[in-house]
Amino acid sequence: MSTLLTPYMTLLIAAAAAATFLTRISGYVLVKRLKTMPPRLEAALNAVPAAVLTTLVAPAFFYGEIDVKVAMAAALLIGLRFSAIPMLIGGWAVVMLMRQFLA
Repeated sequence: MSTLLTPYMTLLIAAAAAATFLTRISGYVLVKRLKTMPPRLEAALNAVPAAVLTTLVAPAFFYGEIDVKVAMAAALLIGLRFSAIPMLIGGWAVVMLMRQFLA
């Protein structure tokens, strides 16, 4: 038997999947039960994508090496002018080039 797929690990994965599913479905059910959405709730839900993006990007910026920081700055500048796909490609290209030539 693989050391990665022990009964404990399988149970842990199933519990994490159930917790994720229940968290997501409970939000959906709650919003569907409301007749009208209060303005404060709508404003809070509209702020969620920016909050999630910040939690993903900030640790990488502060704890990452210089290649990550330069790539994020390049992606920011590209994102000010172009859409998301060129921004992602540009940031990816910068970090890959810096890792290739500066490492």
